[in-house]
Amino acid sequence: MGLIPPTPATAAETLVEFSDNRLLIDLCGPFDSNLARIEQGLEVQILRRGNVLVVIGEPDARARAVETLQALYARLEGGRALETGDIDAEIRMGPAEAETGMRDGDQMELFQGGRVEIKTRKKLIEPRTEAQKAYVKALFSNELAFGIGPAGTGKTYLAVAVGVNMFIEGHVDKIILSRPAVEAGEKLGYLPGDMKDKVDPYMQPLYDALNDFLPGKQAAKLIEEKRIEIAPLAFMRGRTLSNAFVVLDEAQNATSMQMKMFLTRLGQNSRMVVTGDRTQVDLPRGVQSGLHDAERLLKGIDRIAFNYFTAKDVVRHPLVARIIEAYEADA
Repeated sequence: MGLIPPTPATAAETLVEFSDNRLLIDLCGPFDSNLARIEQGLEVQILRRGNVLVVIGEPDARARAVETLQALYARLEGGRALETGDIDAEIRMGPAEAETGMRDGDQMELFQGGRVEIKTRKKLIEPRTEAQKAYVKALFSNELAFGIGPAGTGKTYLAVAVGVNMFIEGHVDKIILSRPAVEAGEKLGYLPGDMKDKVDPYMQPLYDALNDFLPGKQAAKLIEEKRIEIAPLAFMRGRTLSNAFVVLDEAQNATSMQMKMFLTRLGQNSRMVVTGDRTQVDLPRGVQSGLHDAERLLKGIDRIAFNYFTAKDVVRHPLVARIIEAYEADA
């Protein structure tokens, strides 16, 4: 791969040459869809001439586009897949200062300026916005971390990924995933089946995240052995959670008493992550959200990190970010 300096006659162009045509095809995407995404995100035009891409645009935008193309090509050279989210991440964050090598047991030392990657059994997970990157760093660096922001920003997904990583690397003995069994409209008692049948629909997002990082049979075996627990918040009462990675999801639906109960379960050699969205409280009118109280009372305490996300950090369908922005504007 080489960069050809622009000539005076093509001062608004930069030419980038790629040596492997097969990887260049993957870089461009079906019907050049990846190039179109970069064009739209960075406000440039990209033309393909054989194994050369011509980038046209303002100097700063052109330079960013070239860096993005080179970073994505390097990713393909490393044998890694290129997904739409990876392109969006490069556009948002810019190429990392240096590639970070992955070695077993190294995860805790990955934060020296390069990429942040979370190793799980099924795949490598990368933060796709600067806020996500800071959040992942906080999860590894603090015994208690909060992730607060709208839906689709990866708060729970990344927390579970870090938990799986710390588990497979031997830093914790178990993973505990919890959320309040509170939803709008229905009560647990009205649902058919035994307690597990009643509770599982509320826990399904946690199962979904877990199954993204562990093979199905392995996840089922670990759940059976109680090395991974997925349970409602009410089941945490009276326990001391030691040598565990603990995630409380949808924490805006925990009451103040429940939040205090949960936070005081923290035991030796454990990590806790609390995630929530202050705009989606389903508690009865007049009941204070425990997430609000925790945020007010615990800010400034050493080894407790608060990380915040906005609509700009949404990594679901682009329309989700626009929907969130529309609701925020109307608030």
